[in-house]
Amino acid sequence: MEYFFYCRDKPGVGDLRWEMAEEHWAFMDGYADRMIARGPTLAADGEEATGSLHIVDLPGADAAVEFAFEEPYYRAGVFDEVLVRRWHNTLGRTMWEFAGGVPGHRRFLIIAHGRPVPISVREASVEQRRRHLAEAYSERLIAHGSLLSEDGAGWMGTASLVELPDRAAAETLMEHDPFARAGLYERVEIHDWRFGGRPAA
Repeated sequence: MEYFFYCRDKPGVGDLRWEMAEEHWAFMDGYADRMIARGPTLAADGEEATGSLHIVDLPGADAAVEFAFEEPYYRAGVFDEVLVRRWHNTLGRTMWEFAGGVPGHRRFLIIAHGRPVPISVREASVEQRRRHLAEAYSERLIAHGSLLSEDGAGWMGTASLVELPDRAAAETLMEHDPFARAGLYERVEIHDWRFGGRPAA
């Protein structure tokens, strides 16, 4: 089962995050063969971390709880909030298989929190949304998929990792998203993001 984790940092924990970095990387080493995507979200300066994103293939709910709450940053008090959702990997690949990498472009995590709407309302926009992404963004998506309830049956939104020229382009992507135009999102978060992992020696 694929799980999406987004953990928001508390204010002013940069030093603590750095102190715990090696323990964090060591913990994540144990999940290396199950990792779909990972990396920190960033403040406007592109340097200060504001949170951590991980998408991981795990056996089930107990393993997801262990991943989220035994993680060293969480145990040390770095995080203010932990969002855990089941995930559907629409692209069927990991971030390391992304073939992009345009010089000067930036990377973003976009979390679109869904409204509780009937399935028929969402299904009316599914094909339009598929075309919207395929025609304009197929080469820019790093990872993309639905956020789901724990049983995998309830749609709770979407999350995307995307490479675009700037934040305005990310806002345009969501402005023209057929799901957004149909009122399916309660709110949308756009975070600067970068590929994560242990730095090369």
